Amino acid sequence: MGDSAYSFSLTTFSPSGKLLQIEYALTAVAAGATSLGIKATNGVVVATEKKLPSILIDEDSVRKTSLLTPNIGVAYSGMGPDSRVLVKKARKIAQSYYRLYKETIPLSQLVRETATVMQESTQQGGVRPFGVSLLVAGYDDQGPQLYQVDPSGSYFAWKASAIGKNMVNAKTFLEKRYSEDMELEDAIHTALLTLKEGFEGQISGTNIEVGIIGADRVFRVLTPAEIQDYLEEVE
Repeated sequence: MGDSAYSFSLTTFSPSGKLLQIEYALTAVAAGATSLGIKATNGVVVATEKKLPSILIDEDSVRKTSLLTPNIGVAYSGMGPDSRVLVKKARKIAQSYYRLYKETIPLSQLVRETATVMQESTQQGGVRPFGVSLLVAGYDDQGPQLYQVDPSGSYFAWKASAIGKNMVNAKTFLEKRYSEDMELEDAIHTALLTLKEGFEGQISGTNIEVGIIGADRVFRVLTPAEIQDYLEEVE
């Protein structure tokens, strides 16, 4: 009996030791829009494609990056509705921590708790894994940090990473361009160049989204005009 016989069960390992539903969730992530993140010496940048299925959709209503706490933001690749659920849960975790300790939650702890939520959907019947990967960027007492969280619940801290349909080429590009002493402005330029490398069509301030956090520890999403200015700088 091959692995395919086990593909409909989330809680049963195949003979080769795989949980195939998790692999299918990663396939859903790989079919999503490309997102990437870069950690600099003085901040973090996350950037993602924001292509709309129709020109009739109001682009202001579509958000690919979200604020979790004032100093932590997230971008996703994969299924948008799944990301909304995780963003809501992560915000609730952060607020519970703040209510108890009267200080913002450390980034590593928020990532761990969010990853736990994703892992719980891999170990019980009647649910499916989240079809989304997250890039979580923040700045706390440990400095700037970038984490990637996958549907299996595994998470790692990265210097630079990419997820989504063009992630292989994007990671190769980042490996060539990344340097340890890169500052935030350089990281923004590198992020835009990486997105531009595999972008289908004309890249502009309206079809990508960029979030940054610097030494001021405030995560913010750049306006289309700001993105357009940066794009003109890298051309």
